[in-house]
Amino acid sequence: MESIDRRLAHALQIDGRAPFAKIADVLGISEHTAARRYQRLKEHGIRVRGALNRFRLGHHAWTLRLRCTPDAGPVLAQALAKRGDTFWVHLMSGGTEISCLQQVKSPDELLLDRLPRRLVDVSAHNILRGFVSPGTWRGIACLEPGEAEALQPELEPEPAGELTPLDEALLKILEADGRASFAELAATTRTSESTARRRVEHLRRSGVLELQLDADPARFGFATQARLWMRVEPRHLAQAGATLATHPEVYFAAATTGPANLVASVTCRSGGELYQYLTGRVGSLDGVRETETAPVLRTLKRVAMGEDDASSYQT
Repeated sequence: MESIDRRLAHALQIDGRAPFAKIADVLGISEHTAARRYQRLKEHGIRVRGALNRFRLGHHAWTLRLRCTPDAGPVLAQALAKRGDTFWVHLMSGGTEISCLQQVKSPDELLLDRLPRRLVDVSAHNILRGFVSPGTWRGIACLEPGEAEALQPELEPEPAGELTPLDEALLKILEADGRASFAELAATTRTSESTARRRVEHLRRSGVLELQLDADPARFGFATQARLWMRVEPRHLAQAGATLATHPEVYFAAATTGPANLVASVTCRSGGELYQYLTGRVGSLDGVRETETAPVLRTLKRVAMGEDDASSYQT
């Protein structure tokens, strides 16, 4: 990937709805070049998507781990990816294991009772504290501190409140295209442009709407991905999570319930680099008693599944 595209991707990770004029000014390119380069990124599967953070609405976030027979893995993973309440659906360990995130109003809504019988084992862990989210992945970072600071959105926090039908309609559009213009949003939802702007800005300030750069890390040279489950002594858990947050290899990390109380997703350039990361940086964390690693074979869903994604995983 060319340097300018990587810099543009980092800019969009910081503020996915920043005007191209502002991005161009920070990057030292023309507005036309910024818009054209983003269109090219989209053609390569890199785009800004809106993500509904149900946690801000009082919902619960869970990470699920499913072990299944080899013939069931791809079909089940695809079915999970099509659900509206699942994210980051990974097919792992040669197709015999799946992990995903699910956000639900209550634990009663977990999909565990609706899973097929060809599962060998299922475990569900409530996410207690997040340390790293894909939107803050350091592996993509390449802008100077001053450039990154200039792109930070100025959003005064607001309480979330209840979602209105208009909010839900706007979120659905932004899930597909996080940079949809206010004019497009207004026309599609049959409201005024000023109302669309006001509601989107409220959703962002309340944290209900998160803008994420939806991209396969392999596009940036990180071809090896893995899921880690770590058993950490409780007194070391907070520090271990905070330390993981400083590692550019980590694009997700959270403290959870269960025996493995720290889960992380990591991405490296090669298997050798993953080995060095596990034996060096993870191995040096205080309080880590045990680490289990599962290589990611395929990611069927990240923030959302679009038409291109769906057509890529027909079985």
